[in-house]
Amino acid sequence: MKKTVCLILSIALLFSSCKREEGCVDPLAMNYNIEAEKDDGSCIFAYDIAQGIWNINPDCEEYTIPVIGTTISLNDELPESVDVLGGGGNNLYIDINGSVVDGNIDSDGNLTVPLQTIQVDMGFGPMGIDITGDGQIESETAGNLNLTYSFEIEAFPGFPLSESLDCSIVLSR
Repeated sequence: MKKTVCLILSIALLFSSCKREEGCVDPLAMNYNIEAEKDDGSCIFAYDIAQGIWNINPDCEEYTIPVIGTTISLNDELPESVDVLGGGGNNLYIDINGSVVDGNIDSDGNLTVPLQTIQVDMGFGPMGIDITGDGQIESETAGNLNLTYSFEIEAFPGFPLSESLDCSIVLSR
């Protein structure tokens, strides 16, 4: 007697297709997308967009010099625009009417202006002014910068007065 053995072979094929989310995959970019798995070339870097010409709209405190009565208005002293230049890394140089102010920017667009002394002529000849501040580049066309100007002015011979003025500046393009 002859027995027949049958062998049944079963092959299952599974195909799966998952679309990978596209976006900016660089964590140093302002628009980093943690969900993105595929770079679509859309990364925006704060350092890059901070550079260039920015229109400024300052809102600065005024200072009236004692005894003389002359009022200094930083709003009048500041130009209509500033030029922001890159210095490599995250370093920026802000040209304000020929006075260059050093700054830094992080990947989120936060600006820092460390304490430094610049020379400014406010009508009495050049004087050293300490400047410090911070700000934010919000997009390619909008930002803000908050600066504090500190200086000494001689009200009477031998009697310097230390003063500080705050200046809030809106940046736009």
